[in-house]
Amino acid sequence: MSGTGTNDNQRVPFIRITAMPTDANPYGGVFGGWLMSQMALGAGALASRTGQGKAVVVSATDFIFPGAMAVGDELSVYCGIAETGNTSLTIGAEAIARTRNGEATTKVASGTFKFVLLDDNDTPRPVAETTPVNENDA
Repeated sequence: MSGTGTNDNQRVPFIRITAMPTDANPYGGVFGGWLMSQMALGAGALASRTGQGKAVVVSATDFIFPGAMAVGDELSVYCGIAETGNTSLTIGAEAIARTRNGEATTKVASGTFKFVLLDDNDTPRPVAETTPVNENDA
């Protein structure tokens, strides 16, 4: 994942959504919790696809919010696998906002999510020896 948002047209986002008025905080900006939830959805999609089944988030860390996003801006969430454990996947997520009526982009958030893979009985199961889903294969 690039950290600048400059090569976004070469990456495929796991989530792409427009921020709406209901996503705003009391000050009129986009709520950080909404950004985190979109990032969790994108990371969860990668975890489920890579793990080929149920994956639940067990931690969310290292969040930063270096930029601001306005209602009407388009959010793209890019994800990549940072680490694979015995039953877990650690996924980095980056949120990039594009202005509503233009092409300017800003990195608005990044963070790390850890998921545990579960079987049909909700018991942790090993990560299968498969080829991980690449962010550009989405």
